[in-house]
Amino acid sequence: MAQRVCPWWLGYLLACPLRRFAQDPAKLLAPYVREGMTVLEPGPGMGFFTLDLARLVGPSGRVVALDIEPRMLSRLKRRAARGGLTERLDVRLASSNSLGVGDLAGVVDFSLVFGVAHELPAVEPFFAELAQASKPGAGLLLAEPVVHVKRAQFEAELQSAAKAGFVVADRPSIRRSRAALLKKG
Repeated sequence: MAQRVCPWWLGYLLACPLRRFAQDPAKLLAPYVREGMTVLEPGPGMGFFTLDLARLVGPSGRVVALDIEPRMLSRLKRRAARGGLTERLDVRLASSNSLGVGDLAGVVDFSLVFGVAHELPAVEPFFAELAQASKPGAGLLLAEPVVHVKRAQFEAELQSAAKAGFVVADRPSIRRSRAALLKKG
């Protein structure tokens, strides 16, 4: 299957404030993210979830946002600066075949993988990198858009995550998404 990467200009649509009516980041993430946590967010785009993650982790926490599109990261940094949140963010350019998070081994408390896994050329190495970066017991919220990801593909993603050491802990309801909360064993 060919890699489908969200074009940078679509990031403006994904960061639209009206999206909060369907998927409010603060409400969606509050059950999983606490002050002082280290959170990993691959594919943040322009930061629809990132800025709320930064607020939730507080001044003692950190959000590591990784994307392969430099223009997305540039807009994310600009939005974070306007919100006074740059000190809580570690914004990184990833490559198409690696997150480049070897320095985070066993550090991450929670990962948000929202609408990203279906765009990857291979999910097994992706989940393996997430597992390596995660602490034992770390959470991972995997959510995929129902319009792009059929149930069988989502279940295959969960199987890849299981091979990396994640187990399904819950199946939260997220509007217009297939979702699972995973825990690292």
